[in-house]
Amino acid sequence: MKENVFDLLMYLFENYFYNEEEPEPDRESLESELFEAGFSRSEIRKAFDWLDALARSRELPPVSADTLHSVRVFSERECNRLDTEARGFVFYLEQVGILTPNSRELVIDRLMALSDEETDLDTVKWIVLMVLFSQPGQEEAFASMENLVFDGPNKLIH
Repeated sequence: MKENVFDLLMYLFENYFYNEEEPEPDRESLESELFEAGFSRSEIRKAFDWLDALARSRELPPVSADTLHSVRVFSERECNRLDTEARGFVFYLEQVGILTPNSRELVIDRLMALSDEETDLDTVKWIVLMVLFSQPGQEEAFASMENLVFDGPNKLIH
């Protein structure tokens, strides 16, 4: 089975994190289950490292008030990985209030941590959902993003 870290993250998100009915398994049994499901040990390790970095992001200090009205300029590396549509979508989410400057930077960081390949818009949407789901106090933003992903942009009217 040729899977990548994003596929594994999607599997975890859909089957464990997003599914409140299932109790969270311990890491060791989860790793075994993922291996039995066909994911490689290397991809499992990378996915857990990705999730650990996301969990550590809760400890980061918030963006200062001085930077709230600044303009985000993407680096050359970010532009190579995130096409114009993906970058525009991230800015759009910030403009409509789904992303804060902090969550925007976290989304970009987690997108860049995925792989060295170009990232498509669907991947951006799912990473935004994962980031918002993982952050305390982001329930309303998560619900708005969830509506945007599943219902389309016509449902997001302010």
